[in-house]
Amino acid sequence: MTLQVGIIGTGMIGQDHIRRLTQVLSGVQVVAVTDINLERAQAAAPAGAKVYDTPHALIHADHVQAVVICSWGPAHEEQLLDCIAAGKPVFCEKPLVTSAEAALRVMEAETAFGRRLVQVGFMRRFDADYRRLKAVIDGGTLGAPLMYKSTHRNASVPEGLYTSDMPLNDTLVHDADISRWLLGDEITGVEVRVPRRSTRGNELRDPVMVMLHMSSGAIVDVEISVNISYGYDIRGEVSCETGIAALPNRPATVITDQFGIRQAIPEDWRERFIEAYDQEFREWIVAAGQGTATGPSTWDGYAATLVADAALRAVDSQNLETVEMIDKPGLYN
Repeated sequence: MTLQVGIIGTGMIGQDHIRRLTQVLSGVQVVAVTDINLERAQAAAPAGAKVYDTPHALIHADHVQAVVICSWGPAHEEQLLDCIAAGKPVFCEKPLVTSAEAALRVMEAETAFGRRLVQVGFMRRFDADYRRLKAVIDGGTLGAPLMYKSTHRNASVPEGLYTSDMPLNDTLVHDADISRWLLGDEITGVEVRVPRRSTRGNELRDPVMVMLHMSSGAIVDVEISVNISYGYDIRGEVSCETGIAALPNRPATVITDQFGIRQAIPEDWRERFIEAYDQEFREWIVAAGQGTATGPSTWDGYAATLVADAALRAVDSQNLETVEMIDKPGLYN
């Protein structure tokens, strides 16, 4: 059976997902699109897809079986609640929502529905290298994880559109989620330090160092640099009791010639995580076809939102800011 999907939001990530769902993956068909800019939606719509004036109309269309949300973050809560009310599985790009209160409302609605419907777009969990790293940690051959170093470097960010808060409330959520997932642990506190600023970012607060305190006592050290110039560089290394394990550089091909020994560096997130994006949608398509969701949940989106909020407090206070979560609903165990 072919899963019939509607796309909300046809900006850069929405268009990339439309390409993925129409040209790369099987078992799925994009039958509807909408965007606040209807001309952009019409230009992005694949052949045969209907363009809707509003997200509500798309979500409640009879021929739409599942929904992909790629809209502006503040619009997510209303759209997620609408999908849950309609009983339709939904893939939501990060951020899940933009406040802890909104995350709780979505979680309450999904819990009341009684079945998982929401998958959050934390694509690193679907990357083969991260999955191998988690297998090493879970296997226990190196003992307990003590420290994890997560590095997130962008060549550049759009001037004027990327603000000083965004390393902490937008970029950090990926590092926070992957740390929770790799270590099987919750974040209980956040510290932020701002070193000497890069002149490439003008007035932007860049880079930043974030320390995540885990409930087990493990520490996660996150470096976020968003104007590093040379490329898109994602790294991860876990220090355990009897050894370390680290992500390989990607792409892995090593070139040796008269200029030395070198590897290429991805230009952006699409190049580095293209296979992870494909895999997360493969697994979502299967789950959505069964009327449910898999992978990162509303609970994980809620946790990431709390960490971002704590990081914003910590950068101002220069103190350790606590992360206080509600008891985890049984739906997400």
